Amino acid sequence: MQKEMLQFIADNSLNPFNRVKTRTDSVLNIFKTKDAKAVHQRVLGKISDYFVFPDTSSLFGFFSFSENFDEIRKRQEFFSKIEKTDNLFLKDLVVPRAIWKPKYDLVVVTEDEATLIELQKLNCPVQFLTSPEDCRDLERYEVVQVVECEQFYDLLERLPQTVFIKSVEDVYLERYLTILSGWKHNLEILSKNSLISEVSEIINEINPLFDLMSGQQKILNIEMMKESLEMINENIFCEIKKMTVSGDSLISILSKGIPKELQGIIDNEIQKSGIPEHLFNISIPLSLDEKEVDNYIRLRQTNENTDKSEIIKKNSAKLKAIPAKLQRISELLLIFDFVSGVSKFAAEFNGFPSYSEVFEIKNSKNIFLDGAQPISFYLDNNNRCSILTGANSGGKTTLIEHVIQLISLFQLGMKVSGEIKMPIFSEIYYFAKNKGSMNKGAFETLLTQMSTIKPGEKTLILADEIESVTEPGVAGNVICATAEYFINKNCFLIIATHLGREIEKSLPRFARIDGIEAKGLDENFELIVDHNPVLGRLAHSTPELIVEKMANSQKHDYFIFINEKLKKKIL
Repeated sequence: MQKEMLQFIADNSLNPFNRVKTRTDSVLNIFKTKDAKAVHQRVLGKISDYFVFPDTSSLFGFFSFSENFDEIRKRQEFFSKIEKTDNLFLKDLVVPRAIWKPKYDLVVVTEDEATLIELQKLNCPVQFLTSPEDCRDLERYEVVQVVECEQFYDLLERLPQTVFIKSVEDVYLERYLTILSGWKHNLEILSKNSLISEVSEIINEINPLFDLMSGQQKILNIEMMKESLEMINENIFCEIKKMTVSGDSLISILSKGIPKELQGIIDNEIQKSGIPEHLFNISIPLSLDEKEVDNYIRLRQTNENTDKSEIIKKNSAKLKAIPAKLQRISELLLIFDFVSGVSKFAAEFNGFPSYSEVFEIKNSKNIFLDGAQPISFYLDNNNRCSILTGANSGGKTTLIEHVIQLISLFQLGMKVSGEIKMPIFSEIYYFAKNKGSMNKGAFETLLTQMSTIKPGEKTLILADEIESVTEPGVAGNVICATAEYFINKNCFLIIATHLGREIEKSLPRFARIDGIEAKGLDENFELIVDHNPVLGRLAHSTPELIVEKMANSQKHDYFIFINEKLKKKIL
C-alpha cells in the first residue's frame, strides 16, 4: 500500500514543508449531511493531532470511502503491521532554503537561438554570441560555460576560463548544489534519526556531494604577497649582517651582480615564502613585479574556478538526480509521519472492527472524551431502530457521535476501542440537535431533508431531538411515523428524544426504546449518569434533578422554590 500512497502524494503535490494543508477531495462520501461530515472531520482532526506536518492529514484522502470490505480489510492489514514510532524529531526540520551559491562569476553562452530559449529558463546569466567581439567581452567572467557553439569554438577555446558543455541538461549544474545546500540542516537531523531505512540510504548517496560546495583553495592576493615580501627582506638583511663583508665591499660586489652566497640566501627565503620566483624583481631589497603578480593571481583564480566547474561537470549524473532524491525523502517523511501518528493514536486500541449484518458495540470508549466510560450497544434485524431516551447531558448525543466515529475508523481501516461489528453503510444521515427556534420553517426544512434520504439496507439514520422543531403533541407521532417508514425500507435508525413516553404508546415494529438515565446527584451536585444505555427500557429526563442541582449549587430563591414544589409534587 505504501507504493500507492507515495503515488497519491506525488499526484496531489503533497509536501512536508507546506504551511497549509493541501486539500484532497474524496469522490465518494458516505456522510450525506453536514452534521455527519462535521463529526467525521473531528475524527480526522483527533488523529491529526499526532501528526507533525499539515499535509500529513491530507493522506486521509487516499483512504477514500469504500463499499468493498476487501478494500477495508487491505487497509486493516496495512495498519496491523505498523509499530509505534516517535515522529517528534520531525519538528526539528525546517523549510529548505539555499545557503550556497558559486563563488565565481559564471555565464552560459550559446550561438543557437533554440538553445538560448532553454537556457533562459535557468537561474543563471546567459549570453547570446553573434560576433567575435561578444567572445572577447567574456574575459570579465571567471567561468564561461559553452553549449552549442561551433562558429566561435576556436575563439572560446583560447579563453582559460572556458568549460565546454555537451547539452543544455548539463549546463549550470551548480544549481543542483544550491538546492542541496538548503537541505543540509534537515539531512543532519535525519541522519541522527535513522528510522526510515530508505531515507538513510539516500542520505548516504548524496552526502559526498556536499564536498563540491567546499571552499576554494586559498589563493595569494597582492596584500598577502606584500606582507611576505617584508618578511623576506627582513630575513635577507639579517643573514647579510652575519656575513663578514664591509659595506664598501658589499656595494662593490652588488654593482657587479649578486654573488652566489647572497643569491643562495635570497633563493632560500623565496622558496620558504611559497611565492613563485618569477613574481619578484631580484635585487636588494627584493620587490614585486606587479604586472606579473596581477597575471598570476588572475590565472590562478581562473584555473581554480574552471577546475571546480570541471569537477562538478564530472558529477553531472549524481547532481541531476538530487531533485528526485529530495522529493523521495519528502514523500517518505509524509508516510512516516502518517504511520507514526496513527500508531500513537491507536496505541491503546485492541482490534479492528469486523464486517457483519448487525451493528454491535462492546465496551467501546469515545475518542472525543477523556476518561470515557465503555459503552455497549447494538442494532440487528429485529431491532433496526433505537429510540434513545434519557436525561439532558446524559450522553444521547455522545452515543450518536460515537457511532459515527466508529464508522469513520472502520472505513479508514484503523483499530478501535472495544469489540465492534458493523455493516458497510453506503448512506449515513445525521440530523443534529436543532439550536434554533421552533417554527414552521424549521419543521418543513427537516421534513424536506428527510425526504432526500435514499433508504436501504446500507442506510443509517441518526437524529437528535428532532421534536424541537415542532409542537410536542405532534412530534411524538412524527417520530413514530418516521421510524416506521424507514424501518420498512430496511434502514437502521438511532433517534435520541425526550418523548420516549409518548412514542412508547405507538412504538413501530422492529423498534426498541433504550434509556440513558440520571440516578441522582453527587456531593458536588453533579448528575450521576450511567452513560451506558439500558436496552429496552425507557429512561426519564429527570428535570427535577436538574432543578435540585441548580437549587443546591446556586442558592437562588427561584430555584429553591421550584425544587420544593417538585418535591411536594405540587407541580
